[in-house]
Amino acid sequence: MTWEAEHQILAGAGIEIAPGLTDAQLERAEAVIGAKFPPDLRAFLSEGLPVGDRFPDWREPNSKAIRDQLDWPFEGIAFDIQHNAFWFRSWGVQPADPAKALEIARTRVAEAPRLIPISGHRYIPAEPALAGSPVLSVYQTDIIYYGLDLATYLRCELDGLPYEDAVRGKPRNIRFWSELVNGNA
Repeated sequence: MTWEAEHQILAGAGIEIAPGLTDAQLERAEAVIGAKFPPDLRAFLSEGLPVGDRFPDWREPNSKAIRDQLDWPFEGIAFDIQHNAFWFRSWGVQPADPAKALEIARTRVAEAPRLIPISGHRYIPAEPALAGSPVLSVYQTDIIYYGLDLATYLRCELDGLPYEDAVRGKPRNIRFWSELVNGNA
């Protein structure tokens, strides 16, 4: 599969497409974030790199912007634990000590598949390391599927594919994150 059509969709939406990442640049980004890009994201980024405020600049994987995007999923969960009485049932009884509760949550989120930012608060899981994983919209513990895969996400977000069509079907189960999406937390 080539990503020419998706890059054209992005360009048509006014998003600059810079030359794609080299294998060395992709490997450096993966080393910095501690996770491999799924094959479809890797291919997409190697054919062209979207540039703009919402898109991570993977040529600068150590940037504050990327660190902030990588921290966003946990920070949102932490906010909901502190302010909205959220607690994942499988974590056991929530400790009365807020610091201990956040320590447990941090450990459990770190054990979950790493979420790799695509654009804004849209993410793709690093695991399983297969093409075709769903794209997630992550805002605190309000986590929903935003595309059954990277291509349908891009078509939904930027080309007018109705949301219902972008998530029609059964998305691949993603350890931990799918439980939040499905309300099993």
